[in-house]
Amino acid sequence: MKDIRIAVAVAASEMGRPLKNLERMIPFIQEAKKKGAKIIGFPEMNITGYSSEKIAGNSAQPIPGPISQRIFEMARDEDIVILAGLAEKDATGRLFASHLVAEPDGMAGVYRKIQIAPPERALFSAGQRLPLFKTAGLTFGIQLCYDAHFPELSTKMAEKGADLIFIPHASPRGTEEEKRNSWMRHLPARAFDNSVFIVAFNQTGEYKKGVRFPGVALFIGPSGNVIKEYTGGHERLIVADIKESDLSAVRNSPMRYFLPNRNKRL
Repeated sequence: MKDIRIAVAVAASEMGRPLKNLERMIPFIQEAKKKGAKIIGFPEMNITGYSSEKIAGNSAQPIPGPISQRIFEMARDEDIVILAGLAEKDATGRLFASHLVAEPDGMAGVYRKIQIAPPERALFSAGQRLPLFKTAGLTFGIQLCYDAHFPELSTKMAEKGADLIFIPHASPRGTEEEKRNSWMRHLPARAFDNSVFIVAFNQTGEYKKGVRFPGVALFIGPSGNVIKEYTGGHERLIVADIKESDLSAVRNSPMRYFLPNRNKRL
């Protein structure tokens, strides 16, 4: 990989108002570009709004479609890679929690959430592919929220060549401190065990009456150390430099880079 500056948006979105949510993205994208970021990530289902209830299907979008085309246009106009989430409806009517990767020269692809949380299973189908994306000298994967609780996903991505895994969330309940503490129980392990960077970021704002998203973001290095964090709970752009030297220091050490030494017969 090459050194790269990455931005993530701890952002709010409104349920069922994709066009308004698209407009809300523009100031974040422009700020990220101004600060020199090559990639900006948005939270899970930020375009359509997150819900595990039937209302989520009302604003679900096809891919490709007008919404994905608009995301590509934003990436092209600002010359930045955009990661953005939405409820996706395929040609058969199935719903997926999906995340787009839009590069300035075209759509790079989409990730569909593989591990569906119990409250989501009546609505969303599970994705079947584990794609990686390559841009600006970086090879990365995407997981969505509940995905991060399954270690094998991160290991498979690392084995396929991922340098970094983005984990956009739409994770409600709890305070910012409680959410950070929850993430710190498992996300550093995903980074440390697989020698990858982990970049996790959540929605903020009210989810439904009495329930809100605690806005949190964590950048974690391949040694499991926190590089940068935000726990302010308000909308905010967080920018961090991801350095190749941090990755090579781990992967060039036979006692710190565990993946090549796995006994795959077990």
